[in-house]
Amino acid sequence: MNKKTKTILTAGACVLAVAFIIIANNFFDNFTLRVFNLCAIYIILALSLNLLNGFTGIFSLGHAGFMAIGAYISALLTMSPAQKAVNFYLEPIVPWLANIQIPFLPALLFAGCGAALFAFIIGLPVLRLHDDYLAIASLGFAEIIRVIITNTQNITNGALGLKGLPKYSSTYAVWGCAVLAIIFMVALINSAFGRSLKAVRDNEIAAQAMGIDIAHIKTVSFVISGFMAGIGGALLGHLMQTIDPKMFVFSLTYNILLIVVLGGNGSITGSIIASVVVTVCMELLRFLDGPLNLIFIKTDGLPGLRMVVFSLLLMIVVIYRQRGLMGTNEFSWDYLSKIGLVPRIKNGKEKM
Repeated sequence: MNKKTKTILTAGACVLAVAFIIIANNFFDNFTLRVFNLCAIYIILALSLNLLNGFTGIFSLGHAGFMAIGAYISALLTMSPAQKAVNFYLEPIVPWLANIQIPFLPALLFAGCGAALFAFIIGLPVLRLHDDYLAIASLGFAEIIRVIITNTQNITNGALGLKGLPKYSSTYAVWGCAVLAIIFMVALINSAFGRSLKAVRDNEIAAQAMGIDIAHIKTVSFVISGFMAGIGGALLGHLMQTIDPKMFVFSLTYNILLIVVLGGNGSITGSIIASVVVTVCMELLRFLDGPLNLIFIKTDGLPGLRMVVFSLLLMIVVIYRQRGLMGTNEFSWDYLSKIGLVPRIKNGKEKM
């Protein structure tokens, strides 16, 4: 397939995608639209974790902590003084935060930068560890952040959380951020830095022998991942319009990890597909948490049963297809043409 044909197909796919987003925003009901927007947020979060686990070879479990930092920074910067006064009724908010209110876009950037700063601070000692030790250390960091948020009543409102956040996470905002995240990841992975990431992932000793600064590569990757996680956390908070420390427990990181493993470690396409599939299935299977009246089984309600289903699915994938849905493969028109989903065009003639 020649370059001109690929350009035409890509332009057509982009037009269809934009048209579908516009249709969804105007015709989907509120619940369906929220699930649709959640798909975009999970795409950002899955790409951020895949950057570490899939492309750099860093097994991190601390993403919930970065998301919490981003969510709280954006919430505190965009809420009006009146909203803060309503939320902080047990203990007044600190004076230097009480009257601050800035637009959503700079608040979103501050949220990402705040999470990136913490990623840099944490990454300096943590990235000296390897494998399971690194995962445990990063998980401990996320738990520390959650405990700090719970106990800083005059800054985060503690366990009560923040309610009444401005709903800035519109369909166009979340999907615009998702598209930018995809474009950024594609450009990053296909750059010289991206090739260095893969070299470190495949063999650190060989990468170091080739002159690659492993500590620098890992730190930059960790910071970029933290930035993207902070953006995702901020968007999630403004979509839900309420945040509290219980939102950012390990199960949230587990959901993102599930998406990355199912889609394929080291595949941008896999993360995108798995984000949509898992997010939609989590809502479709919600009935499992309630009372069931099947032919042979009757229950009064088993909260968390749908997560058991996803856990079993994860076990099956790990046992029988460790590479996930896409492995390390990416979407391409040549591949779709090869399997017959797109007509093959050669010398101006269409072939099937």
